[in-house]
Amino acid sequence: MLEFTNDETARRWEARLDGELAGYSEYRTGRAKVVFTHTVVDERFEGRGIGSGLAKKALEAAVDAQLRIVPYCPFISAYLRRHHEYDDWVDWPRSPDDS
Repeated sequence: MLEFTNDETARRWEARLDGELAGYSEYRTGRAKVVFTHTVVDERFEGRGIGSGLAKKALEAAVDAQLRIVPYCPFISAYLRRHHEYDDWVDWPRSPDDS
């Protein structure tokens, strides 16, 4: 069974498949926002939708908590570009090239 939990102490959402850690998405919070920094899925579990499940669960929790979403993590960024239901909640980070 695939389960998603928020480990607030470690500041990451975790995915466990049959009790084994399959992946996680790290974040920081502050000032009414959640900043996603890094997502990892163990290569043994790739291709099973674990990363997408993590993204969906973490983003839904952010919206439910009325937190702005700041995606520095490339995986979360890519997920958001495909799932426009979160558009009103996203504050895209500025690129160093933006002036």
